[in-house]
Amino acid sequence: MIHKTLKPFPKDFLWGASTSAYQVEGANLEDGKGPSCQDVKKVPEGTSDLTVCADQYHRYKEDIALMAEMGFKTYRFSIAWTRILPQGTGEVNPKGIEYYNNVINECLKYGIEPLVTMFHFDMPAALDERGSWGNRESVDWFVNFAKVMFENFGDRVKYWLTINEQNVLTLSGPVIGTLHLPEGCTNELKEIYQQNHHMLVAQAKAMALCHEMLPNAKIGPAPNISLVYPASCKPEDVLAAQKSQCSTLICLQP
Repeated sequence: MIHKTLKPFPKDFLWGASTSAYQVEGANLEDGKGPSCQDVKKVPEGTSDLTVCADQYHRYKEDIALMAEMGFKTYRFSIAWTRILPQGTGEVNPKGIEYYNNVINECLKYGIEPLVTMFHFDMPAALDERGSWGNRESVDWFVNFAKVMFENFGDRVKYWLTINEQNVLTLSGPVIGTLHLPEGCTNELKEIYQQNHHMLVAQAKAMALCHEMLPNAKIGPAPNISLVYPASCKPEDVLAAQKSQCSTLICLQP
């Protein structure tokens, strides 16, 4: 697809990259991190597990230096719930706090805006055992996790995303393995929408808490929902619509 003319990005446009903790960090059970659903799941034979990944836990300085070299203005990354709270609730892991403080500070050193995703498909395994998002207490679990993050990182992080692609996490969960169903579940559809409801309430409460604790921050969900119509039936317009529709829609509330 050839563009004859390109419009420049606005001066304050946040251009960068996005990752999730379990996909890049590795060190999945190091320095006090507890297991998440991603660490205990059975991976297909011949498929790499998540113990090393891109090893960003040990190589974040190199990674962020490369981002700066590429001209990134922002880095969207997720915080692993179990790196901060190994059991999902209870005692905070100081090594986890230290790691994300280091990542945030390294971004700021290069003028890269940290954009934090609070939850990206990695429910603590200990909370899955307690019913996961199907348990009404999951609302409180998430709000408590949010509070810990706001307290420790809110002085430097201005932009927050609550839950990544909730619609994919639940509605496509049985296909991609992100949905936890209780043993003996007889109505999968009802369970899916119950979990959706708990996530929506949890996000609303976390947003309210963010506005209270960090009045200058912006926060919102990251749903994977977008519908784009081509301007015409020309192949180049159809391709442009298809490419645009593949991107994730991010909504931030001031």
